Amino acid sequence: MFFVDVIELEGLGNRSYLAGGESAAVAVDPPRDIDQVLAAAARRGVRIAHVVETHVHNDYVTGGLELARITGAVYLVPAGAPVAFARTPVSDGDTVDVDTRAGLTLAAVATPGHTPHHTAYVLRETGRPVAAFTGGSLLIGTVGRPDLVEPRLTEGLARAQHASAHRLADALPDDTAVLPTHGFGSFCSSAQADGDTTTIGKEKAANTALTVDVDTFVAELLAGLEDVPAYYAHMGPANAAGPDPVDMTPPAVADPREIAARLAAGEWVVDLRGRIAFAEGHVAGSFNFELDGKLATYLAWMIPWGKPVTLLAETAEQLAAAQRELVRVGIDRPAAAATGGPAAWLPDGESPASFPRATFAELADQDLDRIVVLDVRRDSERAEGWIAGSVHLPIHQVHGRLGEVPDGTVWVHCAGGMRAGIAASLLDAAGRQVVAVDDAFDAAADAGLSVVTG
Repeated sequence: MFFVDVIELEGLGNRSYLAGGESAAVAVDPPRDIDQVLAAAARRGVRIAHVVETHVHNDYVTGGLELARITGAVYLVPAGAPVAFARTPVSDGDTVDVDTRAGLTLAAVATPGHTPHHTAYVLRETGRPVAAFTGGSLLIGTVGRPDLVEPRLTEGLARAQHASAHRLADALPDDTAVLPTHGFGSFCSSAQADGDTTTIGKEKAANTALTVDVDTFVAELLAGLEDVPAYYAHMGPANAAGPDPVDMTPPAVADPREIAARLAAGEWVVDLRGRIAFAEGHVAGSFNFELDGKLATYLAWMIPWGKPVTLLAETAEQLAAAQRELVRVGIDRPAAAATGGPAAWLPDGESPASFPRATFAELADQDLDRIVVLDVRRDSERAEGWIAGSVHLPIHQVHGRLGEVPDGTVWVHCAGGMRAGIAASLLDAAGRQVVAVDDAFDAAADAGLSVVTG
């Protein structure tokens, strides 16, 4: 009897897997914080005998090299992957025994498309395919994006994605579980998953890679691609070089004097509290990236790479959770940190900064000719409808384009409130008068605002 344990990386929208039998297991696309994988193996009472990568990842730093070192596992990496460390190269058709007593084997299947060297792995129990670890190839309802390697390769890789999806669908029984790494919020996916479980049979019926011809598929796929998170440029090289082990010990404690000094030096001070608490009171000049939001994605996307970051959290537990999120994207050590709240982070006698929050109904009561409405949603979101007269800057561009925001009080909105909170904190730190619209965009038309479509 086999098992497959899913290790969720919710902040990044990814999954890793531990699969095996009674005594041994394989870890697939493990995260940088490998203690999760080790704990899963301990709960199962199995030895991690193999660690496999489907590809050199572009959206997070892998823990595969370190996991293999610690466990003594065989580290399987696609033969075509340009890596600089010792590993066992794996090619199309190669097979390894995962757990001999359970009759479990793992077969490599070349599935280029997300990257040129991408490889899926089919888990077989006594010869019968039971699961396919598809990485960034066949996802739930979509495929991994083909534009993360080199622009000149994008169209060719898109065509390869179509062929790879068909290869898997043609070779595997309909009841084979499809277990991708991407697609649960990751920007490595060309679209987001519809649901969280699937099979080959379900994908044959619903995945456009398997339901439309290659030319239509490629045209639609390329037309739907959006901006690539800036930090992706650093993930591939880090993974190819061989990531260092992580250090998640608590960072140095910053007192109010040090927090002020770091702000004065132009460093980033990031407040991890919820956007409501931040709006009500915060250290002037600090930025709000909610721990419960997509912290790693948006902070890594927006911060100038390598700039020191100081973290502010309510508790030590929140600070530790943030460190765990950030090491996954290569932000290894905060420069400093502090816990508590604004009263503990500000010098005696200094008051917190604040800004108001509002709903779309309250925005509708304003004279829109006298304020600035800033939309920080993605291009694809705005294309489905926007408030007449609004200015558009996707959230990841706001910090670098603050000077383009017209004069006046800025009412900033997104689709739900989290990204508006980030943008409002950036504008507030720059000295702008800002109102954060903390509301679902669906409420805009209901509130009487003119929403343009088409």
